[in-house]
Amino acid sequence: MRRPLPHTKRIAFTVNGQAHTLEVAARRTLAETLRYDLGLTGTKVGCNRAECGSCTVVLDGRAVFACTVLTVEVAGRTVTTVEGLAGADGLHPLQEAFIEHDAVQCGICIPGILMSLAALLDTAESPSEDDVRHAVAGNLCRCGTYPNTVKATLAAAAELRARREGATR
Repeated sequence: MRRPLPHTKRIAFTVNGQAHTLEVAARRTLAETLRYDLGLTGTKVGCNRAECGSCTVVLDGRAVFACTVLTVEVAGRTVTTVEGLAGADGLHPLQEAFIEHDAVQCGICIPGILMSLAALLDTAESPSEDDVRHAVAGNLCRCGTYPNTVKATLAAAAELRARREGATR
């Protein structure tokens, strides 16, 4: 006996500034769609149950675990993944600061941490150490680079402030 195909739905959404229209299974997670359908493998599927944060993306300006969001829920919405963090000018200041402050070890958690912190920096011009720690509270790093992550984020925030001040002159 053949099993019926899962229910599917055609949706349109934007990822990293690019419009996509896909036919997706109703139960497919955003993390799966990003990795397997769109080839954006920066979004990791670690625990697949909202415990590690390696799948964190920014959805309409808010950091979310992509393993807990069904793709059908993002119809008409905007997603940013770690692949969309850098711009035409080069790396995002947060990425540059992570390199400078040695906040990267094995790399499994880094895309999710970067996206959590990018969402923070989009809303907080001068975050405190506590703000940074709170922003990454759901992101587990087995290598323990949290102190360097905090330093890097504060440095990136300062760089972003300096760029904004330079642009307004």
